[in-house]
Order: sequence, then structure tokens, then C-alpha cells
Amino acid sequence: MTALASGTPPTFWHDSETLECVSVLPETPNVATFCFQAPSGGLFRYLPGQFLTLALPTAEGVVHRTYTISSSPSRPMSLTITVKAQRGSVGTRWMLDHLQPGMRVKAIGPAGRFSLGDAPARKYLFISAGSGITPMMSMTTYLYDQGRDPDIVFVNCARRPSEIIFRERLEHIASRVTGIELRWVVEQTDRYAPWTGYQGFFNQLMLGLMAPDYLEREVFCCGPEPFMQAVRDALVGLGFDLDNHYHQESFDAPLPETSDVPDSVVLDEESRAEIAFSRSAVTHRCSETDTLLGAAKAAGVSIPSGCTFGVCGSCKVKKLAGDVHMVHNGGITDADIEAGYVLACCSHPRGAVVIDA
Repeated sequence: MTALASGTPPTFWHDSETLECVSVLPETPNVATFCFQAPSGGLFRYLPGQFLTLALPTAEGVVHRTYTISSSPSRPMSLTITVKAQRGSVGTRWMLDHLQPGMRVKAIGPAGRFSLGDAPARKYLFISAGSGITPMMSMTTYLYDQGRDPDIVFVNCARRPSEIIFRERLEHIASRVTGIELRWVVEQTDRYAPWTGYQGFFNQLMLGLMAPDYLEREVFCCGPEPFMQAVRDALVGLGFDLDNHYHQESFDAPLPETSDVPDSVVLDEESRAEIAFSRSAVTHRCSETDTLLGAAKAAGVSIPSGCTFGVCGSCKVKKLAGDVHMVHNGGITDADIEAGYVLACCSHPRGAVVIDA
């Protein structure tokens, strides 16, 4: 029985507790939504658009994969993750083939800064491709659940109509309010199924037709990097202010300039550092230009890792002593940093450092 049903003060799920899969819903080919609850009955608290990192016990060993939460925090009794298997998928393929109701998985998070909570606006333009629709689903549901008519132009691009994730659900939501305009774009049509929407590849002309008032909207974009580049190019060509009103989410490696070391910090390959891994009773000498994660692997110390560029947060470890230089991409909160945690994949040791690993 949940706290809401019993009338007792609510408790909230923490990632120290595993998640229990309670249902699996097929969406489109190679796409499914997994619904989780906290075995303790705790409620879920996160920002719409944030993600979790799952530790998945595949045949190749435990792998860490990052997935956006597709449900909304306005519905806190469960949490859903919608996954799409790409060619060569390991973790996602394991989920589609093996994860069933009753099974439990370890999760890390929630984390991420891709959320309308950090960019409140009167009018939104959500642009996505493929499974990049998941954070848009979360944010749209969140705005819908507030009970007011939102102002959203929702654009999603897919290979064909039958591969549009959440299509029926979004069309139902849009039928209940006046402020959600859905715009589907497909590369090709399905056989024997008429299509009256946009066809081709997303471009500047389509954008002007879909959202003539695009200059007044806060834009959120998610999808493969070439797609997001095309969106950015289209917006720039139309005079849109990318610096102040454009937000994007990507689990690919960030562009080089986002990870440049600031001029105020100079890491010297010749300067030596020493890392003590306290729980493993191992000390390793390395260069200041090495990461904690790289040094751990060289020393034979196991630290879980996923993206390796500071997004997913799976390599978060406690720094017990010393100084590191960390340049992350949203995979750790300010509260965790204040508590002494760092991301091993993007932290460089400076001198002697002690890590709880």
C-alpha cells in the first residue's frame, strides 16, 4: 500500500533502492515502455525531461545504459522508461528480450538538465526524432496534467507513420485541450496506409509552416546529432536566438568545445599524481591528464561507467581527500558535488587524491 493510499506522509524513492518492473508495453517495432515502481512504495521525484542510468545484467556482464524518463513527475506512483533497440544494441536488446514484470534492476539518478523546469516559458516548440520523443512526452504530459491549456507545437520525425512512438497517446492528449499542436514528419509512408502529414526530411520550410511564431517559443530538441544539427541550422537561418532559447539533449559525446579545460586550470602530462583507492587498498601513480576512471582501470579497480563523458552519472564516486579538476556535462548535481562526489570519467587528479572505491 502506498503512502497516498494509507494517509501517512509520503516517502520518496532513492537510487539506493532497486526498481521493480511491473509492466511492459510494446510501442512500435523494437520499442517498448517499461513501467517501474519502488518496492518500498516510495513515490518518484524528478524533473520532466531527466534521465536514469540502468545497470543491466547482460550476457556480456553488467552494462550501464542511460534512458530518458518518459513518464511525468505529476504521476509519481510509477516511472516509465521507453527504449528503442538500435543495430548492435546490447543493454536495450537485453531489456526487450529479458526484462519482465517482477524483475528488479539497479538504477542511478535521476539526473540531467534538459527540462522545462529550468526554462519556464509561455510557448514551447518541442522537436524530436525517433526515441528522442521520450523527454518531450514527459514534458508534454507534465504541462497537460496542470489542467491549463498549454501552448505547445510538438514536432516528431520518424522513418514511417507506424514507427511514431506515442502517436495515439499524444493525439488523445491533444484532443482534450486546445493548446497542443502535433506535427508528424515521416521519411516514407506505410504500404496501404494513406498519409496526409509532412513527408521528407525536416527543413527550414517545414519549420516555418509548423510554427510561424517560432521566434516567440522556447525550443527543446532531442534526437541523433545530425538531426539536431539540421534543426540548429534551420533555426539559425531563420534568425532564432539559439544562445538563450534553445535546449538540446544528447547521449552522444559532446562537441569538443564543451569539454575544453578552462584557461585557469592547466593539466600537465608531465606532472604526476597519486590516487589511493581506499576500499580496494590500491595506490596508483598516473599523470594529471589521466582521468580517475582511466587510472582505476589501469590499477585493476572496478568503477561502474556508462557514457564516459560526464552525462549519465554512473561513475559517481566519493572523493575522500585531495583535489580533482572535473568538467562534466550534467551527470552530477551541485548537492552531490558539495557532498564530495565526483564523476570518475571526467575528473583529473591534482597531486594526491583519495577515492572511495
